[in-house]
Amino acid sequence: MSENAAELDGYFPTYGEALAAHAQERPEQIALRYGERTTTYSEYDRHATQIANGLAAMGLKKGDRVAYFGKNTDHAVELALGTVRGGMVFVPIIWRLAPAEVDFIMQDSGADVLFREDEFTGVTFDGRIVSMEQEFEAWRDAQPDTPVTTEVGAHDPLLQLYTSGTTGLPKGVVLSHHNGTSTRPMMQKHGIYWYCADEGDSMIFAMPYGHIAGVGSALGATLGAQELIVHREFDPALLIRDVQKYRVKWMFLVPAAIRLLLAHPDAQNADFSSVKGLTYGASPIPLDLLKQGVERLKCDFAQLYGLTETFGTVVSLSPEDHKPENVVGREHVMKSAGKPIPGVEIAILDENLQPLPADTIGEVAIRGDAVMLGYWNRPEENAKALIEGGWFRTGDAGILCEEGYLYIQDRIKDMIITGGENVYPAEVESAIFGHPDISDIAIIGVPDEKWGEAVKAVIVRREGSDLDADGVIAYARERIAGFKCPKSVDFIDALPRNPSGKILRRELRAPYWEGMDRQVS
Repeated sequence: MSENAAELDGYFPTYGEALAAHAQERPEQIALRYGERTTTYSEYDRHATQIANGLAAMGLKKGDRVAYFGKNTDHAVELALGTVRGGMVFVPIIWRLAPAEVDFIMQDSGADVLFREDEFTGVTFDGRIVSMEQEFEAWRDAQPDTPVTTEVGAHDPLLQLYTSGTTGLPKGVVLSHHNGTSTRPMMQKHGIYWYCADEGDSMIFAMPYGHIAGVGSALGATLGAQELIVHREFDPALLIRDVQKYRVKWMFLVPAAIRLLLAHPDAQNADFSSVKGLTYGASPIPLDLLKQGVERLKCDFAQLYGLTETFGTVVSLSPEDHKPENVVGREHVMKSAGKPIPGVEIAILDENLQPLPADTIGEVAIRGDAVMLGYWNRPEENAKALIEGGWFRTGDAGILCEEGYLYIQDRIKDMIITGGENVYPAEVESAIFGHPDISDIAIIGVPDEKWGEAVKAVIVRREGSDLDADGVIAYARERIAGFKCPKSVDFIDALPRNPSGKILRRELRAPYWEGMDRQVS
């Protein structure tokens, strides 16, 4: 790389060091706000130390996994910082997953302790469980605040986030401190203000904690010394209220949430004048929604593209590209993901992993400090994804144009993104295929105005069966998370397959995406 983030001003090797520095420089500034409860940076720092010491007293050591199952809370954010200050690895689990999916993650990760909200007592664990409501505060406050002696380095693992796999089994993405801390100083140097809010700025955190957009936002606010206003989950009425009450400057939402926000009756007369910027991800924003957003919020919009494997953002479409006066005549740019952020290289590879020229479709590959350490206990997957030269194969098909904009065309891995959630067809097919009245099944993503994409099942019934859509959906809901379940079902006589027997998903998707510029919403 031509620039070294570690040599730039404002670089912190670890999140624990960042928190300690902010506690020293701004001890009374509010770091976390959750309902009426506030935590200053001084308190945040002390709590993180107590949590690290408490985990050590349980017998955990550097590199051990600490799992969390619940929604967004200030205590969950403190737990993350305490875990990583102790040199352990934080494993936040998406709360919408089904119990069987959570069981797999707990076993695969080898977590030694589970911190769990009481709302999710259906999720069990053979090891130590700490109730967030009934035990956490008393347990935390009983621990000493003596300095943690474990040495934690920039390239030590920090997070293990689970993303659904093409085979149906989730994969643990292992990310280091440096994967996350290296981005901010690079962005600051190059003036990418919409990704690195100023110290003291307030931002709302409402995306699910088990996603990189969720826990990554919480860690990013800590790194940048912001005031993080924690919402348990996205609630447009609460967001509108808190923007006005706390004069919020920054938000990150998926386009589906932006649409819900603007459609809420409270948005009509709300005062959004404090909002400086709104970043969004998971899918491009429709032009009509962008126009509504700019007109109502009157703030900068920026698109962020990235993956769990890259600690989130690696490509961004700038506010300048979103301004209505700049969009005219350049609408095609709004269909792009943007340009690589400083410190990130993008290449388009052919099937032989050789680079392709501009304006040629191929597989998107990424190189930079943000690329993961690897998949947990998945050597074969690592060998496929992490290739020579430090490149990571994303599995997304795209085009890099002469101007440097990246256009995502399709998903080589067939992933569906619905309302910001990742769904893999193989996982859903595996869950449904056991139905006695199903002879064959394919899962595809189809356009959906509200969620961007919706999950559709295309099914071949067994001979003599009268299985209907409601029966399929009900069967799925017993086995997988609700957001992964089909929203609609088509019944056909036979699935299209190639000579080797592979389902031709593109052929199944084609009628639904006719007239669209690309096969990804």
